[in-house]
Amino acid sequence: MTDEPLQPGVKSLIDSLLDSPAPSPVLAEVGKVTEVGDGIALVSGLDRALADELLVFASGVRGMVLDLEPHRLGVVLLGPADQIAAGEDVWRTHKVISVPVGPGLMGRVVDATGQPRDGRNRIEAVADRPIEVAAPGILCRSPITRPLATGIKAIDAAVPVGLGQRELIIGDRQTGKTSIALDTILNQASSEILCIYCAVGQRGDSVARVIETLRGSGQLSRTIVVAAGDEDTPGLSFVAPYSAMTMAEYFADQGCDVLVVFDDLTHHAQSYRELSLLLRRPPGREAFPGDIFYVHARLLERAGQFSPEAGGGSITALPVVETQAENLSAYIPTNLISITDGQIYLSPRLVRKNQFPAVDLGVSVSRVGSKAQYRAFRDVAGNLRVTLSQFEELEDFARFGTRLDDTTRARLVRGAAVRAALRQPEHAPVPAVVQLVILVAAMEGVFDDLPEARVLAAMDQLRAAATDELPGLAKQIGQNQPLSESDLSAMLALAGKVLGNEGGGDGTDV
Repeated sequence: MTDEPLQPGVKSLIDSLLDSPAPSPVLAEVGKVTEVGDGIALVSGLDRALADELLVFASGVRGMVLDLEPHRLGVVLLGPADQIAAGEDVWRTHKVISVPVGPGLMGRVVDATGQPRDGRNRIEAVADRPIEVAAPGILCRSPITRPLATGIKAIDAAVPVGLGQRELIIGDRQTGKTSIALDTILNQASSEILCIYCAVGQRGDSVARVIETLRGSGQLSRTIVVAAGDEDTPGLSFVAPYSAMTMAEYFADQGCDVLVVFDDLTHHAQSYRELSLLLRRPPGREAFPGDIFYVHARLLERAGQFSPEAGGGSITALPVVETQAENLSAYIPTNLISITDGQIYLSPRLVRKNQFPAVDLGVSVSRVGSKAQYRAFRDVAGNLRVTLSQFEELEDFARFGTRLDDTTRARLVRGAAVRAALRQPEHAPVPAVVQLVILVAAMEGVFDDLPEARVLAAMDQLRAAATDELPGLAKQIGQNQPLSESDLSAMLALAGKVLGNEGGGDGTDV
């Protein structure tokens, strides 16, 4: 067989390959699963792995490195543990756990890793961001001065929340904590505030009801829902709040105002306790690990009002925590009370009295206070707490059947009317001008001696009348201007007109 000469093109290709440098070797680090638990896995052979690094198992399940120990990694699983077997291969990804961010997430329902759960197309993300970042420093922050309108009379009047504030919603089961947070989201329909609802450990039907409420009000298109339900692994429940905060930080960096609801951090703490005990970390008080305070602090410290140099946006956090038998001194509630800038306490005692929303103004507090409240509310609701506290004391005293003088009886009547005026149905946030008309009417005695049903009907009528007849006052409130005597007179006249009483009550000062 004779050797045939190579074609010129083939010869040049071979020469170029011979002259080119050899490709660098590809290093693939592979470990082994030594033990699998309910939501965790122990991995050996990956001594160079990083904290929070994403690992991929041979079965396709992903995990996050939580414990770094000599010759062993504690991995939090982000998928079902029953798909993983001991001895299975594990690969490093050389990337810390990240989530997609960007406008493409608006109106979507995603899991804790940012993957869609609404059956729609893939998410068009701007970038992927790590879920764990350092909180902005003090020089990157500005004072909290702008109000966040919740649409709830008891909160906007007595427990004001500002943009960039961290306000805790706390109470027993079935006291309306989720309704408070959801009404606040619904009230942003007429504002430029973007919303993120993070469900942690909630039942699937509860999350579905929240989504349907948002869709029915048209607010879902301006909201991101991050869902880690009770059917998901504890690792996803642990990661979900950090993912939601990372998504919020992207918009805050663009100068937007963002509202984030964490519903709720009690389940988040329980998920972290479960993972820590499975990873054999030493238990502390109530079996929680010693760093549970830091787990929540490093999350909530990322909220705030940021300076123009840091983007100029804000992140307002409304974490929810559940108490048992009104025990505010339990471990997780006291931790979160000390981290946040105030709390809205929902009392089961008020629930039993059919007072919704069941906001206990004696225990609720805002540490930002009137600095982030409309000036019109300061003028009207300054004595609201005092009026209600005096009424509750006298109400308890009057149960003994003691004869009451006229002044005490007048205070009881006025307090009952004010408490009735603070009632409102869920998912029906009230505009600021309507709130002020109702509060002025109640504080000035227009609702005195009226049956409760008549007061509730009058509030519905005032809502329509104030929106139609006081448009200038609504604009004035939005511009944060104080109320004049003529404004107060106009509101009282409107309330009297609705009730068929032009006099507007007896005006008795109690």
